[in-house]
Amino acid sequence: MILRKPPLEKKRLTSQEREKQIVLAAVEFFAEVGFSGDTRQLARRLGVTQSLIYKYFPTKDALIDKVYEEVYVGRWNPFWEAVIQDRSIPLEERLVSLYIEYSKAALTRDWVRIFMFSGLRGESINKKYLEMLRSRILEPVAIELRQEMGLPDIKSMPLKTSEIELVWSINARIFYFGQRRWIFDVPIEDDVDEMIRLTIAHFMAGARVLLPKILKTQ
Repeated sequence: MILRKPPLEKKRLTSQEREKQIVLAAVEFFAEVGFSGDTRQLARRLGVTQSLIYKYFPTKDALIDKVYEEVYVGRWNPFWEAVIQDRSIPLEERLVSLYIEYSKAALTRDWVRIFMFSGLRGESINKKYLEMLRSRILEPVAIELRQEMGLPDIKSMPLKTSEIELVWSINARIFYFGQRRWIFDVPIEDDVDEMIRLTIAHFMAGARVLLPKILKTQ
């Protein structure tokens, strides 16, 4: 006689667990198919009803907002901001440390693909994230760049748009590594950390020449 084990009872999720399950599934779903994918498709993947998703997220936009919080706000690392301010370390070393750590979040599949799909569909994710990036990373780096080079501080001369654009070039270069991997399927052959070091060295060399000229242009 063969004794059969009774089937395991399916764990009943709490409201918080169910909401988290939906959000994580939505992150993977939108990273794969983009924001044209609808909640009915997402529900099928989860094995739940569409009405259950609407119980937690009354609209698709509400779910997208939660995806933004999960991927971009939730993975924001306070170290990125702290290391910029540490003037005991030369700025070039600070930027290398910042962007090596930043790449661990920003070069992941869901971060890159959701960001690209959001831009193509005109979702709010890009605008909200880029505003945060500018105020918390780009402007502080521009301020530290002036200090490193002995140039006027922002009290005597406010930051110029062209200075911010100069710093943007770092993020544009590093984000392209992620695009190559997760959009174009062309992996970076060299070590990413080394490519970041080269990117920062290139940026600093150019900034030493260009920034004084930018500040002289009124």
